[in-house]
Amino acid sequence: MDHLGGVVSGPRPGRMRDRRGRGPRGPMALPGPLSPSSVPAHRPARESFDLLVRDIVTALDAHFAAEPDHVEIVVEEAPLLPPEWTDDVPLSILTGGPDVQRVVLFRIPIVQRCTGREDLEDLVWTVVLDRLAEVWHMSPDDLDPRTH
Repeated sequence: MDHLGGVVSGPRPGRMRDRRGRGPRGPMALPGPLSPSSVPAHRPARESFDLLVRDIVTALDAHFAAEPDHVEIVVEEAPLLPPEWTDDVPLSILTGGPDVQRVVLFRIPIVQRCTGREDLEDLVWTVVLDRLAEVWHMSPDDLDPRTH
């Protein structure tokens, strides 16, 4: 700092460094007057997908309470397929026994078939409603709270 006479004259000119293209970090993500509980600087794709599925299941709570069959909804990354598999990769499967049915959603195949956030939401709704309709022997349209 000898060349400035011991005085710092302000921020460096030019853009802030963003070496890895992740966008702004740090103080913008801390709690403040406009975001008291703070804002996540980055939400991983896995977490974002899980939150979407949780919101859909929450919207269907009335059906889960009314139906006698116990159903779990689980998210996995991708299905394990044999090397000789030639069909399309499944988006979900239905497994389970007499006491509990399990709907397994495969995140990566679902995300890869979508072009944007709205398309992703529609596809996840469709997959979840189709599988639950299969378990409860109903029409997916009867389950969909967005149409009522």
